[in-house]
Amino acid sequence: MSLVRWDPFADVESLFNRMMPRRGHWPRLSVEEDGGVTFEWSPSADISETDKEFVVRADLPGLKKDDVKVTFNDGLLTIQGERKQHKEETKEKYHRVENYYGSFSRAFSLPENIKAEAISCDSKDGVLTVHIPKSEQKKPKEITIQ
Repeated sequence: MSLVRWDPFADVESLFNRMMPRRGHWPRLSVEEDGGVTFEWSPSADISETDKEFVVRADLPGLKKDDVKVTFNDGLLTIQGERKQHKEETKEKYHRVENYYGSFSRAFSLPENIKAEAISCDSKDGVLTVHIPKSEQKKPKEITIQ
């Protein structure tokens, strides 16, 4: 048997998240086990479709290729990574910090008519683009019924 930490506001938070879906630019406050507070964030993403493929574009400014991992497993495309805050020892004082740092993860369910082995990614100007080719759909065979 394992112990589970009880969160009395979990149901309220779940209801709020269903009513007001989280967008990439709205961080979420998270309380860690040691009592520390961090922000959970996720990048904004656009999903589009052409005749030949689905395209997912995620805004990941300032992230290197090594900081992002894209996986596909059991119909779920997952983009995860971490944006690290650069801390330099200077006498500079920050008056405002609007960028969010830390780990993120976004998952998207994909339809069955895709070629999973042909999924590819590229990154340019802080935008990750995932190309998901469609597989050939079998056209329904017309049968004449007498």
